[in-house]
Amino acid sequence: MKKTQTGRFALAFVAVSVAWPMALQAEETSGSALLIRVTEGHRQDRGSEALASEPVARLANEPSVSLSRMGGRGLEPVVRGQGQERVDVLLDGIRVEGACPNRMDPPTSRLSAALAPGLEVRTSNRTLRWGAIAGGQVIATTPDPDFGESLTTGHLTAGGADNGNGRLVNGSAAIGNDRGWFRVAGGHDEADDYEDGDGNEVRSAYRNTEGRMDAAWKADNGLFLKGLVSRQEERDVKYAGSGMDAPKTDTDIARLELGAPVADGDWKLLAWSADVDHIMDNFSLRPATMNMLTVSETRTRGVRLTLDQNPGTQTNWAIGTDIETNNWDAERLGGPGLDTLTSVLWPDVDRDRFGVFAEAFQRLTPAMQVGAGVRYDRVAMDADAADKTFGSGMMAMSAAGIYRALYDTANTKATDDNVSGFITGDWRFSSRQSLEVNASRSVRSPGVTERYIASWSMMPAMRWVGNPALDTEKHHKLEVALPGQGSGWRWRPAVWMDQVDDYVLRTRNGDQVSIYRNIDARLLGVEAELGWSNGTWRSNSALAAVRGENRDDDQALPQIPPLQFVQTVGWQYRGHQLTLEWVVARRQDRVDLASGLDAATSPGHGVLNLSGSHAMTDYLTLSWAMDNLLDKTWARHVSRANTDPFSPEAVRVNEPGRTLRAALTARW
Repeated sequence: MKKTQTGRFALAFVAVSVAWPMALQAEETSGSALLIRVTEGHRQDRGSEALASEPVARLANEPSVSLSRMGGRGLEPVVRGQGQERVDVLLDGIRVEGACPNRMDPPTSRLSAALAPGLEVRTSNRTLRWGAIAGGQVIATTPDPDFGESLTTGHLTAGGADNGNGRLVNGSAAIGNDRGWFRVAGGHDEADDYEDGDGNEVRSAYRNTEGRMDAAWKADNGLFLKGLVSRQEERDVKYAGSGMDAPKTDTDIARLELGAPVADGDWKLLAWSADVDHIMDNFSLRPATMNMLTVSETRTRGVRLTLDQNPGTQTNWAIGTDIETNNWDAERLGGPGLDTLTSVLWPDVDRDRFGVFAEAFQRLTPAMQVGAGVRYDRVAMDADAADKTFGSGMMAMSAAGIYRALYDTANTKATDDNVSGFITGDWRFSSRQSLEVNASRSVRSPGVTERYIASWSMMPAMRWVGNPALDTEKHHKLEVALPGQGSGWRWRPAVWMDQVDDYVLRTRNGDQVSIYRNIDARLLGVEAELGWSNGTWRSNSALAAVRGENRDDDQALPQIPPLQFVQTVGWQYRGHQLTLEWVVARRQDRVDLASGLDAATSPGHGVLNLSGSHAMTDYLTLSWAMDNLLDKTWARHVSRANTDPFSPEAVRVNEPGRTLRAALTARW
């Protein structure tokens, strides 16, 4: 798209369509009707849930969110120019860490397609109960069953897609009432390689199966108990953006929550465990001359206790504490019989995290509310297998030896004392207009890969080594927004700044080895939405721009998305809905090629999508979508560099060409 055209759009659409701000007291609620809420307000129709085999794909039309693609599964959100370790993902209040050092299985790939969760993307600290926000938080909340006046409820969905021959089926069944219920759910979806707009196949095939059981009970005195067990199996997942594929990934999750009223509020205790086992190789799903196999796993255990109190109509406050332990272990094998240890990618890394928070909100006048919170986290990390040798003979080495050679440190222990906090205020200064101001400090400990990855190779450009001596990231954020609504219109312009001390930058040294170092960075952004509806017709215009600066080297940060704009026009009448969507992105010239993360500059793109849903009976709904209506060849700027030797034309992993998706859902 030409710069002049983009400039006109930026001037024409300078406000945001958002409902009034959500309540400041954030609780782990069911959110049964809400599917997407971005920056405290943006919503999306429920009809899209039946069509998305990977629920995070529903965020694709949000300008402040970019999705990084490596293959057919494993889309990873980049929120306001920050992704991976800087975006926390919580599934019904719990963290599930990925088990792949190359992030084939980001936490968002654990979202259930059988029971589509509501998704909320948070960009500013308005609560600290789930931890401080560095780049963003994706909060996924699974709705409880809605029985109405019946004893049972459930659904069954079957659908598919023509591009890649996608197939999906999922369903759920629950019995009970609002006082107690039991539910089972499961599903299977699979696809072959899809084609991009030029007709080239993109390595993207996969098979995914999931099953879960959950139940809840509530006593007359308000005491409640909720439990969940689930298993997900991913098989034969191909990646055009990696030199390996994933023939097997298994995830087991267990969750138990209980709580009860106390004084002027309630308390909640949540405990969870999540185990992920992952295998990737370069020979099961593609030809190879030198076989390599990586076996990795992660184990997560956690518990959180919170107390919420509302002593009056003007005040509410909360305190809480949580403990979480994680273990990561990954080893790569090679040789003719895959019996040679070639790298200890994650050398048996332990992370123990203890946190405590307190926050309060006060309504000063009917039109003004303020709030503040503080959180302390103590994070201890160590690599227990850093001295384990790999290779043989003169080439034998260890992770500790690599750290010493590159960073001149032999100490793999790290202890961080992180203090975060926020101050926020909302002032409704007229019947149509409000002012929101949020200032915060968020401290993030470097992740397991940033501190401890130890991927070694004979070729320096293939080496990738973490830095145990990294300092914590300190984010200082300020955001100002002016949401409003009136006469069928809704708007929300916003500007924000994130000043980051000791930003953890992945880059390359003089030998082309991928390393990590701390820098000072700054991110600046503008967002605007303007929406209108008369009940039958609706329109929404949304724009987001972010600029990332490496202040130490006076250059751009890598993986910063370009200016993005989304225009939607919709119509609904008596159970029928149609939506036309135009997704536009400017070209991105501000890149950091030396880091190895930006494949190149990226051209702009404009993509048309058409979708609809139709209530055929009271219990049967047909949903459909025609993605990439004009069959364009395009890729998002933040997607992985294309490494597919069978389709070398693409610079990045291309998005699918024109794709027709359809699904039939029965609900009772």
